[in-house]
Amino acid sequence: MTDVVQKLWGFCHVLRHDGIDYGDYIEQITYLLFLKMAEERGGLSVPAKYNWASLRDKSGTELQEHYVDTLRALGKEPGILGQIYSGALSRFQNPVNLKKLISLIDELDWTSLDVDVKAAAYEGLLEKAASEGKKGAGQYFTPRIVIDSMVRCVKPDPRGKKDFTVHDPAAGTGGFLLSAYEWLMRETKGGALDRKDAERIKHRVYTGQELVPRPRRLCLMNLYLHGLESDIYLGDTIAEADSGKRYDVVLMNPPFGTKGSGEAPVRDDFTISTSNKQLNFIQHVLTILKPGGRAAIVVPDNVLFEEKAAEVFEILMKDCNLHTVLRLPNGTFSPYSPGVKANVIFFQKGLPTEKTWIFDARANVPSITKKDRPLTKEHFAEFEKAYGDNPNGTSKRVESERFKCFTLEQIRDRGYHLDIKWIESDEIDEDADLEPEELIEAIKESQHKIHEHLEKIQEVLNNGNGN
Repeated sequence: MTDVVQKLWGFCHVLRHDGIDYGDYIEQITYLLFLKMAEERGGLSVPAKYNWASLRDKSGTELQEHYVDTLRALGKEPGILGQIYSGALSRFQNPVNLKKLISLIDELDWTSLDVDVKAAAYEGLLEKAASEGKKGAGQYFTPRIVIDSMVRCVKPDPRGKKDFTVHDPAAGTGGFLLSAYEWLMRETKGGALDRKDAERIKHRVYTGQELVPRPRRLCLMNLYLHGLESDIYLGDTIAEADSGKRYDVVLMNPPFGTKGSGEAPVRDDFTISTSNKQLNFIQHVLTILKPGGRAAIVVPDNVLFEEKAAEVFEILMKDCNLHTVLRLPNGTFSPYSPGVKANVIFFQKGLPTEKTWIFDARANVPSITKKDRPLTKEHFAEFEKAYGDNPNGTSKRVESERFKCFTLEQIRDRGYHLDIKWIESDEIDEDADLEPEELIEAIKESQHKIHEHLEKIQEVLNNGNGN
């Protein structure tokens, strides 16, 4: 796997001199690798004029022109071919580089690789594009360690229920859907499923929606490498009207920051009008979950105390059992967005919240860095044990230094703000290298802390005056 990634990635550095950036490179690999896989697997109706062999057998200007024609023609094909190649453009200026990349891909028999290995190789390229590309390139990439922990808690098991679905309304490159599928493969010891279940799982269990064409294209390819041909709808999740589709499990990381916001979406199913994207995604999930369905959503700190947040969480806690909040370690999103401070909220639709358990995996934990202190599975081992085996958070739980239970009354008294801290922390915020949007969120958090301290001082003064 490492050799495959290094070989393909090494060639990327050559292509940068040809004006092809990291994201473009991954996209061009997507186009070519899909055709190579289609040839190896069979089963897909790729027109012979535009198949892998047609590219492999040409060179020079003829190859460059044929590649442009191939992308245009395949974009008009039905099914997954058309979805992946719709709007596809060649970024190659030099036909020699195109020929070299085709030769590199052709060297490997991709279908002979174990599913996990070839998918991991492709995801390795995606991760490199996010970490080595321009700042902000990680907006579509959630650390796999976090995703896998969320999936192990939620246990998205489609067996035994014919219409079971797992959905990500901000799918990016498909990390949550793939993790959910891989969890099932481990549970079934490699996919020991009857034929009907296998067919249903391949086509109908894992679905998503994505606003931006490029990550959606990469998501489709990523799924295909796992043997999944799922529906990933291209569209604006929170701006479009409710489609009426409902899901058993929702796993997601809504886009962070305020970029692209400013207007509150007009939807009949959104009770609270707000321009905050994360709060609107929470309202969207409230709509699309089936009764009894469960969700795990990554949200930045400010969402737990943002303006309008209290109103959204009050509704959420009436309609759902918001049973668990996980405070992620500082630096979890390094190196993509190292300054983002985030949490995971877990809830089940259909029962009101009586108590919420909060696990602090942040206080007095050294900040995560890419090289010296990387995020590992061990960072969440204590949390997963405390969470328990029941995916709906109903396992018997025991309070500890990091795991505390708060009643609905306590949360209501706090104005439905869930940014509850009880561990004395010696952390020092390092905001110097933050992106502008991250800096805004850091300032908001600081203002919130100041407001909390002022309230405590006011309370002391009032008590001292006998009020």
